[in-house]
Order: sequence, then C-alpha cells, then structure tokens
Amino acid sequence: MTQERVLIVEDEENERTGLAELVSSWGYRTDTAADGVEALEKILVFTPSIVITDVKMPRMGGIELAEKLADMSQSIAVVMVTAQKATDTAFHAGRLGVQDYIEKPIDFHRLRSILTNLGEILNTRTENEALRRRLRDKGALGLLVGASPQMQEIFRLIELVAPSTASVLITGASGTGKELVARTIHDLSPRRNKAFVPINCAAIPETLIESEIFGHEKGAFTGALERRTGCFELAEGGTLLLDEIGEMPVNTQAKLLRVLEDHKLRRLGSKNETSVDVRVLAATNKVPDDAVANGELREDLYYRLNVFNIHMPALREHKEDIRELVKNLLADMNRKHNRKVADVSEAVLNMFQTYSWPGNVRELRNTLERAVIVCESGLVETKHLPPGFGQSVRQVANDPDAVHLGVGTTVGEAEKLLILKTLQAYNNNKTKAAGKLGISLKTLHNKLKEYGRPQDAILAAEE
Repeated sequence: MTQERVLIVEDEENERTGLAELVSSWGYRTDTAADGVEALEKILVFTPSIVITDVKMPRMGGIELAEKLADMSQSIAVVMVTAQKATDTAFHAGRLGVQDYIEKPIDFHRLRSILTNLGEILNTRTENEALRRRLRDKGALGLLVGASPQMQEIFRLIELVAPSTASVLITGASGTGKELVARTIHDLSPRRNKAFVPINCAAIPETLIESEIFGHEKGAFTGALERRTGCFELAEGGTLLLDEIGEMPVNTQAKLLRVLEDHKLRRLGSKNETSVDVRVLAATNKVPDDAVANGELREDLYYRLNVFNIHMPALREHKEDIRELVKNLLADMNRKHNRKVADVSEAVLNMFQTYSWPGNVRELRNTLERAVIVCESGLVETKHLPPGFGQSVRQVANDPDAVHLGVGTTVGEAEKLLILKTLQAYNNNKTKAAGKLGISLKTLHNKLKEYGRPQDAILAAEE
C-alpha cells in the first residue's frame, strides 16, 4: 500500500467526499479542500505529494492554485480536473508544470493510472535528489564518474531526461561509456524495476538481426525450430538499448521505425501484432549526420531517435577525471580479482595523464585490470603496465616526422594517427596532406569528421 498523500480540491461536496473515499480505497492518504484558498491552508499541515484540483471554484480556482504551488514547491504534483474540453486550459496548465489533467465525468481507471505513474515519478525524483547530493560530494552518478565540466554536463542531461519517456541518442567514440549512460538513464527512470536489455547491432549477423530484435515463430525460416522472443518483448516495461545503431541494416531500420511509432511489432512468421511498452535508447560511435548522408542511417529514424542527444567526450578531453576514474576502477578490479591494490604510483599517474587514450575509458579499464592482476597488492608501478604502454600514440622523439606504432595498435588507430600527423606536418593544409597520403580531399574530410573535432585531435596527436 502506498503512503503517498493526496489532497482533493473540489467545491461540490458530494464529488469531493466521493472522490476522497475512492482514492483512499486505493491505499492513499487523503484530505479535502473546498477551494484553492482552503487548499493552501491544508497543504501547510497535510503536506501532500499530489493535488487533484478542479479548475472552476469560488475564491481561488485550479489554475491560480497551480500558480501558487509552482512558487511554493517543486515536489507537489498537480492533476487538473476540468468539466469541458479546454485545450487552452490544458496548455496553460502545462506551462505551470501541471503533471496531467482529466475531464469530467472522471474516468476512474485513468485517474488511478495517473496516480500510479505520478507516484513512480515522485519516487524517482526523491532518489535523483539523493544522487545529486552524491554527485556534488563525490563526482559520481551511478556507474559514471567525473567532476570535470564535461562530465557534470553529462550528469545534468541524464538527470533531466531520465524521468521522461523520450528516446535518447547517445553519441561518442568507442570506449567512452555510452552503455553506462544508457544504463544510468534506465536506473534513474520509473522503469528501473523492469529489464534493461542492451543489444549490439554490429555484433549480430545481418541475417539474424530481425529475429534478435523482433523475435520469430517456429518455422519462420530454416533453422527456426522453436518460437523465439525478441529483445523488444524481453524489455517489456523497461528499456532497450540499440548499440551501434548505424550498423543495423536499412531494411531493419524501417521496421524499427514502425515499431517506435505504433508501439506494435510482428514476429517473423507471425500474422498477429503484439503491443509493446518499451523505452528505446540508441548509441553510435559514428557522426550521425555523416551516417545519414552515407545512407547508413535512415533520416526519419535518426530524427525519431534523436529526441534528446547526449554526446560522450573522449577521455583525452577530460583528463582531470583520470584520478577519480582510477580510484573507482581499482576498487572494482580488487573485488573482481580478489586483490588488494591500494593505488597507482605518481609515475604511473603521470603517464596516464600524458597518454592520449585512443581507446578511451575502456582502454584505461583494461590497462588497470592487467596491472591489478600482475601487481596483486600495494601500488601499481610502471613495471606492472603492459609492455610498450603508451608507445602506440607516441612519436619518436628524435624524428618529428616519424610515427611509432606499438604492437597491438589497431588499423583504425594507425590510420588516424598517420592522417593527423601528416595534416600537422603540412600546417593543416588539407589539399597537400591528402596528396601526400594518396587519398582524395573528400575522403580526408570524411575521415576528419569521423574523428570529431579535428583541431583537438591534432593537438592530441602531438602528445
């Protein structure tokens, strides 16, 4: 039974009493007021979390009451009751922060649903306030860590969008923590008690991705020996993360768009549609505008997913967070591997601060995990780091035109470093750099867009 307090504000006594008794039977604590003036007096003593108020009342109506409440507190949710279909009233109420409105005669099933949803939102808001206090004290939000201005802005955006049902597109380079952002949004949302289902679109063969996402019936295709529930149905009531959305086949994107718009899906091989209630988050390491221009991402799907955008910065753009990241990662690795590593040495920390981290936070995590296993206890020293650490992005000191690539450098990292170093050598003259590299100017521009902000990347390449 809920302990939410609900104040009923209605000038008609029978309606006021009857509504209070009904809401009480649902497990809420209730009190009543005959108009807005009495309601303001009751609020000081009764301290409700939800107010259900009529629009038209003597002395003070619902709109004026909502205005007063907006000035008094952000923690009181208001449900407006109106006797007529008044679009202007609903718009005015929305501007005041009124959570919802319902028309007379009241649909009691809808009212109960509204109160249930408001209770979840209010609980989420309370938890978010506690998390904000943690954020101020420790620079952490869920599994995300960072006191830098960049990460503080990320935390603000997450707190803003989490309680809503809006789709979110999370962008940023590989290893920056896009899935952690999605998981934190889910954990701070009213859906947090339901499933969080991440799916990597790049890791699933094109022939299987529709089955993975939408499910299939027995016999839908060769090898479909039994009915399979797709990720949408697995995430029912919760959150679905479509990671690397730009790698999803375009035909599948079209079907996804329809599900997002209609909230219904059809399993492969089925004639029937199934309703789904799922919040969809998407992530990509590509520049969305480029992916749309290249035909990798449908424009209509992009706009449908990009209701709210959160961009994760590269680790080299917020190196001031490395100290706190190391602290949190070490604690996690100690638990995981049963080690007692206290910290990293100053020499190691200095190396971390000067390294450009092409693999971002994921690379930092992997580097520390190896070091913790090797070190076992005490301080992580430079000898515990992987052989040749940092050399994959460090130019040979005696030859400013040379690029040293350590063992294990990926082809993508090598290509990026070569392009940026060549561009630097030709004073950012893209035509000359493209000629030296043996690629077209258009290809060079596309590559620079992939790397995000080229000027920042050039500076990072000098490290």
